Amino acid sequence: MNFSHPLFVYGIMLIPILLAWIILNQLKLKIPSLMHVPNSHKRKNILPKLTYYLPLFFLSLALIYILIALANPRKVYSNKTSDIDGVGIMLIVDMSGSMEAEDFLPNNRIAVSKKVIREFINQRPTDLIGMVVFGTDAFLVSPLTSDHLLLQKQIAALEVGQIDGQTAIGSALARGVNHLRNSTVKSKIIILLTDGENNTGDIDPITAANLSAALGIKVYTIGMGKVGGAPVPYLHPVYGKQYYRNPDGSVYMTKLDEETLKKIADLTGGTYFRATDSDALTNIYQYINKLEKTKIKNNSYTRYESKYFKFLFTGLILYIVYLLLEFTVLRIIR
Repeated sequence: MNFSHPLFVYGIMLIPILLAWIILNQLKLKIPSLMHVPNSHKRKNILPKLTYYLPLFFLSLALIYILIALANPRKVYSNKTSDIDGVGIMLIVDMSGSMEAEDFLPNNRIAVSKKVIREFINQRPTDLIGMVVFGTDAFLVSPLTSDHLLLQKQIAALEVGQIDGQTAIGSALARGVNHLRNSTVKSKIIILLTDGENNTGDIDPITAANLSAALGIKVYTIGMGKVGGAPVPYLHPVYGKQYYRNPDGSVYMTKLDEETLKKIADLTGGTYFRATDSDALTNIYQYINKLEKTKIKNNSYTRYESKYFKFLFTGLILYIVYLLLEFTVLRIIR
């Protein structure tokens, strides 16, 4: 509640000063001695001295309520509506066997990726987000959705080994584009995360990128892994943890096709990023989050409901009580 004419409220502060001045003057003039009724000694003290101030009390209350009424107290009703121009985001994540490489602390590539992606989703509450994962084949984990809680649970359940372990970048990109193109959102982007090179699938990555560009879908590509690659562990039933090896017996090291990822980003108007550790990957997703802002337009209006009448009515009643006391009841008694 507020007041349309608040200056009248400040007038209430003057009432105590006025009361004090009246009372002090009455005391100086010894007005209580007026209680003496001639020829009626027994009625001299029939009323307490404070009775003289009772009308003044009601008059003060009446003034307070009338001043509040003049200030026009009103109840405020505010209403806000938001027009949200959200972003449609398709997350495409590599789930091939190389994502178990341990060059991303504190765990491995896939564990760190899941953590960073889930944090990214938390920062986009008004956007529609979907996910495609890929290995030898590409699978839709979730279409574009605003149910981010469900999407978070689906991401948490992802594990390497659920999909055959090769890398079909082109097929994954094409599937992501296919699910985005029918969306009604104005802004559509894909964030493609991989640590390998396209070595399987029916669609070439550049062909899929050209399709994405034709539909106005921007693709941000992220190459994951340290320069020079990293060994990929596996669990041997007898010897425990081992690392994959090349036919010549040397330890297999992951390979990243940066050239293809750069071409995909350039063709679609996106950007290529290289993540060599956990912090770099976190910074990349934070940077993309800043680049792709959701537009929110707030419309608001305010309505006021005046509440002056009940204060005015109460003030008038109190003033009538004052008049009755001062000029009828107490006047007769005095």
